Amino acid sequence: MELSARNNLKARIKNIKTNDINAEVLLDVGGQEMCSTLTADSAKRLGLKVGDQVNALVKASSVMIGR
Repeated sequence: MELSARNNLKARIKNIKTNDINAEVLLDVGGQEMCSTLTADSAKRLGLKVGDQVNALVKASSVMIGR
């Protein structure tokens, strides 16, 4: 399957916080942290666990840069 997202980052799951509705997944992307929020059902369906190697696919029309 091809995707339109151009940013495909290899990451490792550092932490997962879930409630009845959402899951917040903290990722280590080459020493930098990134956080992803998805539905709890999706996290369960994917079988996500701390330590898993995953791909973080990023598609954004707006990227903020700070200095």
